Amino acid sequence: MLAYTVRRVIATIPVMLIVALFVFSLLYIAPGDPAAIIAGDQATPDDVERIRASLGLDRPFLIRFTEWLFRVMQGDLGVSIFTNLPVSHMIKQRLEPTYSLMLLTLIIALTFAIPMGVLAAWKQGTWIDRLVMVFAVLGFSVPVFVVGYVLAYTFALQLDWFPVQGYTPIGTSFTGWLSNLMLPAVALGGAFIALIARITRATMLEVLSQDYVRTAKAKGVGQGAILFVHALKNAAVPIITIIGIGFAGLIGGAVVTESVFAIPGVGRLVVDAILRRDYPVIQGVVLMFSFTYVIVNLIVDLLYTVFDPRIRY
Repeated sequence: MLAYTVRRVIATIPVMLIVALFVFSLLYIAPGDPAAIIAGDQATPDDVERIRASLGLDRPFLIRFTEWLFRVMQGDLGVSIFTNLPVSHMIKQRLEPTYSLMLLTLIIALTFAIPMGVLAAWKQGTWIDRLVMVFAVLGFSVPVFVVGYVLAYTFALQLDWFPVQGYTPIGTSFTGWLSNLMLPAVALGGAFIALIARITRATMLEVLSQDYVRTAKAKGVGQGAILFVHALKNAAVPIITIIGIGFAGLIGGAVVTESVFAIPGVGRLVVDAILRRDYPVIQGVVLMFSFTYVIVNLIVDLLYTVFDPRIRY
């Protein structure tokens, strides 16, 4: 297990190098002249050249990439063009709201999705099964921002149960933190719940048809033990896999959700940076999200052996 963990950690290095190369190339693959776009229509040629020099666009690509990569490895993501602040400092200020939103969404999704999938598989063909599948279809079909606006209008404006927007740090008030993030987490978790519930149902149906499950029933094992001890544990690997894959959608959805509920997280930061063509900030945020996704996939691989002892690396 230890040897496999070391090999998987080493295998993430070339992946992150490729991601870093793509992120650094954003300045070059973006349409138009980045320096001219940032300078604006009223800028003089000297202003454009000054911005081009500050971005390093007047230097060879490989030299700039090597220097940038070494700075990134030391934690230096550059300086914002518009705020003149270190990008790492700007991202650090926004990390808590974003990761809090993603963590609460993940907790809500797992709390509801797995029992829904298990129940739908147990009650296959009944109205309960059809109800879960209808919810799954709606969860995939309705965009996150539509769900967010509906929740904000219903539970914040009409019923006044939750705040409409904003964020309260968890260190200031746990109740305020939870109330600010509840609606965004529910809005963001809709599609994630639908995805996990459908995969859980499909995997559970396959496992429940196995011989050892029928043997357990014949021995008089209770229905709850069959579902959650025997079947769910053996169905865990595909469920964990889809959770890891769906995490990418969770990252993308956080950007939209933070904009809808005015949460000052990394998502809002990258939206503002895109609108202003602040390339150092865009590069830093994309690199940070990519690193997070790589780590999540590494954790998913390591969890396989925990839930299925038959897997050996």
